[in-house]
Amino acid sequence: MSANPRTPSVEADLAFMRSIVEGGGRPSLTLAICYLAGGLLYGLQCLFHVGQAFGVLRWPDLANLAFVTAISAAFLAVLVWAIRRDRRDEAAGRRGPLASRAMSAGLSGAGMANAAILIVFGVGAVRDQDFGVWLYYPAMIFALQSAAWFMAWNLKKKGWMLATSLGGWVTAVALGLLVREPQWYLGVCTLALFGLFALPGWIMYRDATAARA
Repeated sequence: MSANPRTPSVEADLAFMRSIVEGGGRPSLTLAICYLAGGLLYGLQCLFHVGQAFGVLRWPDLANLAFVTAISAAFLAVLVWAIRRDRRDEAAGRRGPLASRAMSAGLSGAGMANAAILIVFGVGAVRDQDFGVWLYYPAMIFALQSAAWFMAWNLKKKGWMLATSLGGWVTAVALGLLVREPQWYLGVCTLALFGLFALPGWIMYRDATAARA
């Protein structure tokens, strides 16, 4: 009995390589919504802090705390929904093309690294009693996102992914240099959240809904 050279493994590898070269594959709707929600919500929070820094907003401390807590609670709700939706898709066998799954895995891996960085800089800021240490945390987040989007661009070859990667790199450097300049820092962070999180999220959401339709 002769061996068939076109084994399922070989066919899967060829399909994976073709999807990379063509840049095809349906984007993850769940990932898109997380990016879009995160960019809009935390961009709004930074915009709120910009208003405080310039004296436009003068809310009581309790109101400020309630607003910031509501932002985090809203994003946490989106994140929980996204995780549950991913599990439903896995159970139903709707996993999407390999290239799209690889891109999602890279971006999700950057998110896991974010948690470790949050602990490191959070503990350091409390220990040293220096809020400036904590402000390096967002810079590292954008640096990690830059690396993840560069990987995504290598997989999908979409120009907006490369632009997002380069924008994340520039933002990381800018935030690191502006830690002691709060107004400039907040301005850069606000623009980056809308432009490098919310906008890519909207693009992925648009592409995902178009593919589903």
